[in-house]
Amino acid sequence: MRDITPSEQALQLAEETQKDARLVELALSQSAELSRTAPGVMIVRHLLGFISANSGIDASNVGDMGENIVLLLPESPDDFAAKLRASFRRQYGVDVGIIISDTHGRPFRLGNIGVAIGIAGVPALIDQRGDVDLFGRELQATVTPLADELAAAAGLISGQADEGQPVVLIRGVAWEESTHKAPDMLRPPEQDLYV
Repeated sequence: MRDITPSEQALQLAEETQKDARLVELALSQSAELSRTAPGVMIVRHLLGFISANSGIDASNVGDMGENIVLLLPESPDDFAAKLRASFRRQYGVDVGIIISDTHGRPFRLGNIGVAIGIAGVPALIDQRGDVDLFGRELQATVTPLADELAAAAGLISGQADEGQPVVLIRGVAWEESTHKAPDMLRPPEQDLYV
């Protein structure tokens, strides 16, 4: 972050949010729009379309590279997931689904949870509307975010701190191969009551 020169907007937001102005500048550079700010909080719509704190920029797990180092999210997590999937197929002859996940907060609940920011071969969503429940009632609104649910399950194993488990293999989940992309899970802005 030594190379970052904060803009006037970043300096003002840094004062408001009580954050490092260089981090604020980086977050703004990775965001499409500012959603909410408060002391200690800067929520944005990332260039990839999802809503997150600080544009997903993180200073954890950078090792001993120094306090001026932060991690940005991949520019194209779906493309990266597709490359990983192709590599597994080529090198090992296996056809696996790949999920690139990140930890996000949620506007209506406390705590952070793993969410899918990039996918390959895994359905983003499974639309169960029209199916019936155990009692024969037709489901009216059930759309299961399979990729997010798998990302959250993997988060139980990979952890949030010093667990050192960056890759999790999940078995026993059935799905049909999909060409979905992670943005397929984004709520359209006109339906997003939070923004």
